[in-house]
Amino acid sequence: MIGFIIAVPLAYYATNNWLQDFAYRINLNGWLFGMAGVLAVVIAFITISFQSIRAAMANPVNSLRRE
Repeated sequence: MIGFIIAVPLAYYATNNWLQDFAYRINLNGWLFGMAGVLAVVIAFITISFQSIRAAMANPVNSLRRE
C-alpha cells in the first residue's frame, strides 16, 4: 500500500510528461491508477491464498522426511 501511494504520483507525473510530446494525446484519469492498484492487490491475494492452501494441505511427515 505504501509503495502504491508512492508510485501513483510518480507514474502520473512521468506519463503526463511523456504524453506531452504527442500530437494526439489522451487524458489520464484517476480510475486508471486505481484499477491498476486493485488488480495488483487481487493478484497478490490470489497468489498468497494459493500458496497458503497448498502449505495447509501438505502432509508434514513428507516435509520432515526430506530434511
